[in-house]
Amino acid sequence: MAVAAAPADLVPELLQEYGALAKERLDRYLAPREPRRYLYDLVADYPHRGGRMLRSSLCLASARAFGAPAGDALGTAVAIEMLHNAFLVHDDIEDESDRRRGMPSLPALHGTAAALNAGDALAILSLQPLLDNRMLLGPAVALDILEEATRTARESVEGQAMELGWRRENIADLDTIDYLRMILKKTCWYTTIYPCYVGALIGNRHRPDITPFIRFGYFLGAAFQIQDDVLNLVGAERAYGKERDGDIWEGKRTVMIIHLLRQATAPERAQLLAILARSRGDRSAADVQWVRQRMASYGSIAYAQQLASGLAGAAIHEAEELLAPLPDSRDRRFIQALPRWVIERT
Repeated sequence: MAVAAAPADLVPELLQEYGALAKERLDRYLAPREPRRYLYDLVADYPHRGGRMLRSSLCLASARAFGAPAGDALGTAVAIEMLHNAFLVHDDIEDESDRRRGMPSLPALHGTAAALNAGDALAILSLQPLLDNRMLLGPAVALDILEEATRTARESVEGQAMELGWRRENIADLDTIDYLRMILKKTCWYTTIYPCYVGALIGNRHRPDITPFIRFGYFLGAAFQIQDDVLNLVGAERAYGKERDGDIWEGKRTVMIIHLLRQATAPERAQLLAILARSRGDRSAADVQWVRQRMASYGSIAYAQQLASGLAGAAIHEAEELLAPLPDSRDRRFIQALPRWVIERT
């Protein structure tokens, strides 16, 4: 079936349109209540800062592409955004991040304990829209969505545990496949696989075969994460919204660090591991600059960019296979355009 090409501005256009729908519904679940000062103002902080709204938009677009009105998927899209922001709060605590979406992070503003409690609250509150699906979609479909949410949360925390463990134990013997396995769990399940799959579930009113969604979501989500890691090094901080070089400061095993560990000379590798073994507070600007210089020398950033491009190309192919039975629509074209947008964003 011939499908019209997606215009270059379709992705940002739908991200804005569907993001606005999700934000409006999100406000219902984040309405001010007591104790505001110590909890609910903190809970609403990250969601109200904005963001790309990629996950909620993908859920809405998938639901519509598979035949449901956007309203049927709004609760699920909102739940995804709430869980995403809960993960961000916890990430900022675990990574000791100072910045989030161009502003001081929640732990920097309110301390670790209060931020941790707010992140826990966001995760718990994300269940309410999924429970509310019972009235709109019926108990069977609502339960299917909730079960998939449970699997997604489990996969995500397992992936995060892998990354934290590598940093804690200063693991050096890693390859790109290890990174991709970790990213499948940490990023892909809740960023791309789950939103696209539950959107189709809502459109079909039953569980479709999840395998093609895993393939598409894995390639798209991995390309998204690697490009995000690249932007942490080369992107404009104002646009990226996080601390420049933050991944190096935090000692994360990005694909660039893994590539550098495998390409560096023995003395360079020893120095890199010594830098990574230090706590964030003990790393210096000179350490970070040395790592950046070694990455440039060994083409680690270029390697990551090529890998992201290859994964995006695979996602384009999988999208064609996944969406082939569906009629042409703006939502179908949006999903097909996402892989190219992922690697072209700055």
